[in-house]
Amino acid sequence: MKAPSWFPQSFFARSLWMVLLAVLFSKALTLVYLLLNEDVLVDRQYSHGAALTLRAYWATPEAERPRIAQAAGLRYESPETVPAGEYHWPYSEIFERQMKQELGEETEVRVRVQHGPALWVLAPTLGPDWIKIPLMAHPLRGQHIWSVLGWFLAIGLLSVGAAWVFVRQLNQPLRRLVNAARELGKGRSVRLPETDAPSEIQDVYHAFNQMAEDVEQAGRERELMLAGVSHDLRTPLTRLRLAVELMPPAEREEAEDMIRDIEDMNAILDQFLAFVRDGRDEPQELTNLNELARQVVAPYNQHTERVRLMLDVLPPLPVRRISFKRLLTNLVENALRHGGGGGIEVVGQVAGSATAPYVALSVMDRGPGIDPKDLQDIFNPFTRGNRARTVSGSGLGLAIVKRIAAQHGGSAELRNREGGGVEARVLLPLGLLLPRSAS
Repeated sequence: MKAPSWFPQSFFARSLWMVLLAVLFSKALTLVYLLLNEDVLVDRQYSHGAALTLRAYWATPEAERPRIAQAAGLRYESPETVPAGEYHWPYSEIFERQMKQELGEETEVRVRVQHGPALWVLAPTLGPDWIKIPLMAHPLRGQHIWSVLGWFLAIGLLSVGAAWVFVRQLNQPLRRLVNAARELGKGRSVRLPETDAPSEIQDVYHAFNQMAEDVEQAGRERELMLAGVSHDLRTPLTRLRLAVELMPPAEREEAEDMIRDIEDMNAILDQFLAFVRDGRDEPQELTNLNELARQVVAPYNQHTERVRLMLDVLPPLPVRRISFKRLLTNLVENALRHGGGGGIEVVGQVAGSATAPYVALSVMDRGPGIDPKDLQDIFNPFTRGNRARTVSGSGLGLAIVKRIAAQHGGSAELRNREGGGVEARVLLPLGLLLPRSAS
């Protein structure tokens, strides 16, 4: 069952919310318990004792009452001198209810905390006068209700803070696993430490490290096979080329066709070798992308302008120069091959927001488009586009483009253009947004 959109999606957020809800629920239950059990917040025994003192006072002969009043601190009050009561939730109601239960429903109670805590009680069932009872020994705590709530809030925040640290520690091994999986997906060698993780995570780390070794071993075997096949085919192709060029002039037309086929085979072998030697060992250097793009396009514009440059002033980027040049070359040749041989545009600009800028390099043509269902898979090795754009080739050119872009922390995509044609777009992230101007 799919979780609702408002529900936290990450394991870290879900764990933190579960702990938070548990803490808040426990605090709410504690508060309800304290409110329901009023004797915890207000000394009901004291109010009960005050009621017993009044009963004893009124039950004692009048001659003995002054002695009891002096011992208990009781004092007569005329109705005119009795002050208005203060309200302190929930303690005022507790005192009033307690006194009525003890002394009768007609009992009136006034409670004051400021300027001398005291309790004034008029119990018609016992006597006609107001009696003042001091609250010095057990001062009323109603004015501290907000401090009680503040303590609850502080304890809750401390609990949530501790839970945050606890959940973060639990989530850290999973975050490390995610980062390692991303690095492995980019073709980099990565291993996870199996000794400093919880026992459950150690098994996961061990399985991941084993998988990484298997993937790297399979990659090495694939590269060795491709390199061996590509290298071994060079010699017979060279002999074939030499034999074809020695054919008699009468068969020159057939010879030229065979030479073109041999050149196509050599180009396919070059793509195989380029795919194997993906440039991961090439050092990065700060490169002027505008100048690099001009160098790539120059050979195609020697006699006529077949490729048009439309570049903003792009910021220098640390790239693998030879690999990135191969990336642009593959995109331009792909556009020339499928775009009718002309009308090719290379566009470069800085785009994105101030917090997430990137360099966008696009190679656009006006040839046949690509079936939308093929756009996602066309970057896979040995995958070709739909029939309208299928000519000779190995199917590795765009796979090489995608791999080189990923090595630079970027991405590559294809999309159909309005009016026909395809745009091949490479996005490279920038650390900060630089000012743009036309070249």
